Amino acid sequence: MLARRQSNRLQALQRRSQELKLQVGSLLSESQLKEALDASKRRNIYQRCIQLKQAIDENKNALQKLNKADETAPIGNYNQKKEEEHSLLDKLTHQLQELAVSISRENITEIRALTEREEDNKSADEEEEAEEEDEEEEEEEESEEGSGEEEETEEEEEEKQENESHHQATSKEYIAVGDFTAQQAGDLTFKPYNKEEGQDTSEEEDSEEDVEVGEQTAGGEEVKQRTDSHWSAVQKAISEQINTVDVLTTMGAIPAGFRPSTLFQLLEEGNQFRASYFLQPELTPSQLAFRDLMWDAKTGTIRSRPSRVSFILTLWSCKMIPLPGTSIQVLSRHVRLCIFDGNKVLSNIHTVRATWQSKKPKTWTFSPQVTGILPCLLDGDCFIRSNSSSPDLGILFELGISYIRNSTGERGELSCGWVFLKLFDASGIPIPAKTYELFLNGGTPYEKGVEVDPSVSRRAYGSVFHQMMTMRRQPQLLVKLRSLNRRSRDLLSLLPETLIGSMCTIHLLIFYRQILGDVLLKDRTSMQSADLISNPVLATFPKLLEQPDMMDALRSSWAEKESTLKRSEKRDKEFLKAMFLLVYHDCVVPLLHSTLLPPFRWAEEETEAARWKVIADFLKQNQENGGALQALLSPDGVHEPFDISEQTYDLLGEIRKNVA
Repeated sequence: MLARRQSNRLQALQRRSQELKLQVGSLLSESQLKEALDASKRRNIYQRCIQLKQAIDENKNALQKLNKADETAPIGNYNQKKEEEHSLLDKLTHQLQELAVSISRENITEIRALTEREEDNKSADEEEEAEEEDEEEEEEEESEEGSGEEEETEEEEEEKQENESHHQATSKEYIAVGDFTAQQAGDLTFKPYNKEEGQDTSEEEDSEEDVEVGEQTAGGEEVKQRTDSHWSAVQKAISEQINTVDVLTTMGAIPAGFRPSTLFQLLEEGNQFRASYFLQPELTPSQLAFRDLMWDAKTGTIRSRPSRVSFILTLWSCKMIPLPGTSIQVLSRHVRLCIFDGNKVLSNIHTVRATWQSKKPKTWTFSPQVTGILPCLLDGDCFIRSNSSSPDLGILFELGISYIRNSTGERGELSCGWVFLKLFDASGIPIPAKTYELFLNGGTPYEKGVEVDPSVSRRAYGSVFHQMMTMRRQPQLLVKLRSLNRRSRDLLSLLPETLIGSMCTIHLLIFYRQILGDVLLKDRTSMQSADLISNPVLATFPKLLEQPDMMDALRSSWAEKESTLKRSEKRDKEFLKAMFLLVYHDCVVPLLHSTLLPPFRWAEEETEAARWKVIADFLKQNQENGGALQALLSPDGVHEPFDISEQTYDLLGEIRKNVA
């Protein structure tokens, strides 16, 4: 008797897809009987929607991992059949989403009817509570606020017992959390309340766990506290600012979960977390050779370097971010991100500025695929590279605002929430490339259990729908992890093993690395020589990474030059490198040392505008005059006194030393 032929893996997934299709069809048919759907049956259908969605996602992930070579028998039109299965699963997902929305609307209508009967005195201001991206979401939030008033009252009582510094005081007695001196008419000077036994610091320990986000957080929200010296310095710097932040919190100017920005403090400590530092070559532990910059004699350029982590991340948007009060003016909204292992920062800290509109005040957006004249500071497409072997490796995101206090003119940087996305699961398998909806934590990365805005608690009571509404109101960050195609992989492999940056500047960084290779590996007379090297590009290019408008000037000038090149010239790497050097000397070198260019200052609108006017005027003159020579010789173009550092690259001063 012949043995039964074993079915291949694709066929097994196809059968599973058909089973899921039948189950979705059955659920859709059941939902059509609207006259029989009371609240409990609607809840049951919604729960089954969630379960089926999870099963579909599992099938989709398994389908994505299939390879033709893994099959037990050859299959014709293999890729086409995989695409058909993907399309079917996407269609089922869409049907489930539509059903879930429909069920939610019915439940919201019921809640609204109950709310209107119970709360006749509710004001119009309370009904217009949250701004969402569309009118439907606004209505959902308003109805949820009404039905959840009783539960929120209970939450406030619990929070009052758990955390005295975060609750809305309801009694006539107040305890100051920081000294404050009156600064204008109407201010009250006060001193903090002192208690011999000290303030209780364990208020968060008994709080309930945050609502689980499931696959959307990809795990890894827990971040361990650091004990090394530079982290202690950051904590000290933050503690020095805490009085100001406490005053702003007490005044109601900022939500209780806002803190001084941790990543901003790290950037202020020195250059060890800046891109200019990580762009430099790294020495081996023996200090006798370069670890991540090697010469490939066959190709005549630097050798590609694979990295454990290498992918593109797109920042999409931030939603439901609480607004600061009118007593402070927001100068910049941005996201800072870095490679993190739950204990320490392992890369440069990269900053992307968000765009914001008053009609959607709680939403921040980003600009993927920056092209043309758009600044690289707005580029939401980021490349991520790291060669760390840590099992807890991930990305730490910190949402921040730069602000100025209206009454005092004091400037500062606040964190509006943070989240840690682990890049590997418990088995060491990379998380899938997809879009993640990450719910933000308040406080700092070394605090636990702090909410961004305690008035919108994550702890949800009541029905599944009420819990769903509560989660929709939580501050969140949407990001997408994108896998690399061959061209992107080849480009990233020419960069340092650890670096985060904007995709729109990657070709400029590669030019710099190739020039480094030429100067340090190919043309150096002796590998043991540590003499100063005469090369303005190597000496000045890292400064551009800390002045994004100068990087934009170089990017614009190079794009203009490249558009005039022939196709054969674009394929000649040595020719391209020579043209890049000419553009750099025509554009960057004169501008960097011009006295007309104000010093770069973060989040100062007037300074940014003044710098860009100088840059734009200079580029226009270059274009009209065919280069920078006329501008350099003009009596109007005053430059700073010459310094040898403009021309020389200090090998020992710039390279990174491996201390492993």
